[in-house]
Amino acid sequence: MSKPKNVVVAQSGGPSPVINNSLRGVIETCKEFSDKFGRIYAGYHGVEGILKEELLDLSAQEEEEIALLRTTPAAGSIGTCRYKLKKGQQEDFERIVEVFKAHNIRYFFYIGGNDSMDTANKVSILAREKGLELVSVGVPKTIDNDVGDAEFKLIDHTPGYGSVARYWTCYIQNANEENAGSSPSDPVLVIQAMGRKIGFIPAAARLADPKREMPVQIYLTESGLSLQEMADRVNDQLKTTGRVIVVVSEGFPVGDLGESKDSFGHTQFSASKQTVEQIVINYLNQAGLKARGSARGQVPGTDQRDAIIYASTVDLDEAYKVGQKAVLIAVEDGDGYMATILRKAGLIYTVEYDKVRLEEVANSERTFPKGWITENKIDVTNDFVKYARPLIGEDWVSVPILGGRMRFARFKPVFAEKKCLEYIPQAYRK
Repeated sequence: MSKPKNVVVAQSGGPSPVINNSLRGVIETCKEFSDKFGRIYAGYHGVEGILKEELLDLSAQEEEEIALLRTTPAAGSIGTCRYKLKKGQQEDFERIVEVFKAHNIRYFFYIGGNDSMDTANKVSILAREKGLELVSVGVPKTIDNDVGDAEFKLIDHTPGYGSVARYWTCYIQNANEENAGSSPSDPVLVIQAMGRKIGFIPAAARLADPKREMPVQIYLTESGLSLQEMADRVNDQLKTTGRVIVVVSEGFPVGDLGESKDSFGHTQFSASKQTVEQIVINYLNQAGLKARGSARGQVPGTDQRDAIIYASTVDLDEAYKVGQKAVLIAVEDGDGYMATILRKAGLIYTVEYDKVRLEEVANSERTFPKGWITENKIDVTNDFVKYARPLIGEDWVSVPILGGRMRFARFKPVFAEKKCLEYIPQAYRK
């Protein structure tokens, strides 16, 4: 009988309120198969940690801390990164294989979005080429909900999205109270949503008002509207309701933002010189409002993906189970898959957990369905509401409190002993 082989689990890209519960799902399920899996390590700060041979020993952590991952948001536990393994960086790929061989790593779980699935796929292919028997499995994650295909057949939704949708459900309810009270002086409230140019996050604002009783207008990048058309629609609304809440995608076309990009080539809207929200506010105020007062705005930041108190209990459970499924795939099916969530047909929301080949989802990008945008282009349809409503759950998550402060998981800095020479990732060399 062969000896158990070691595991590396890592995360990449922007985190979510529930990402650590997928990590917990991987850890706890691996421990159930002690005959298959040996030491469990985390690539500290994703693939960068693997390249630097910084492997956090998760097997050395207290069970209580592992359990606390359920309600520990974002990526503070094992870190994340935005390091892209590009085609020409052959030394990086070979370094990963070198580190895996040195530490008897035969299982690799990568938690992330479409770019992360591409990385997991590339590592899988290279390992085979180098004669390393590696099982590489992806665990989906992204608040943008843009992994998969237009028909939702590869994956129905990604862990993380349900929680950010719940965040926006609550946020818009609060914002409506603010706008209703201050509308004599501030009749227009402009709120910018994350999601780059994909509309799933701003669309979630509709969940705050499914009966359309609030004066909410939603501007997705996919709507194709201009600033002038936005101003016209805002003023039309002001004539009838006297106030408007404008939810606008951070990728809505408003001209030059002085954009900065990450290593994946994605625009970093929150790190650009200007925000869409500020440009919209300036434009509306300069164009003139059909009401007394001014437009003002808000830009929720990374709290959209780290506010555990807004996490969806449905999202938390599914994040854990998709981590579990990834380990079962490694045991039962082997290399080259991503765990996936598929919605079952029927009136009552239920899902099943399955698998899809990594190459099918690597670098895929699902856009917001045009059929879910209303004819006036400033709202989303009831079909979207029907799709998204079950994902936000019914109740508040229970977060442990100690001394009046939230109690998050805190891992001891126990790392695997380094066995390879020091290495600088290729992208960081001058």
